Amino acid sequence: MAPAQVATAARLRRGHAYNHGMHIVAIAWLYVTVLMAMTESNVVAGILTLLFYGILPLALLLWLFGGSGRRRRAARKAAQTTPAAAGDEPDPPQ
Repeated sequence: MAPAQVATAARLRRGHAYNHGMHIVAIAWLYVTVLMAMTESNVVAGILTLLFYGILPLALLLWLFGGSGRRRRAARKAAQTTPAAAGDEPDPPQ
């Protein structure tokens, strides 16, 4: 196995299957929209271009695709704060 595959497999076993590629796409999209905003004829148009073509759609995209991670994190936190799960209760005396 290659070192990258070993590291990925170790992260998956620990439950850290996080999509770092999505951040690369987000940074690239922001780069494109910043360049688009810089080519606008005036400052107001540039700010609106950056806001409506870059920041707002990207925030929505990251929020939508980050939902499963937020649910997993909330479930993990709830499982840690719950004192005893249903299967962990001791057997009643007989």
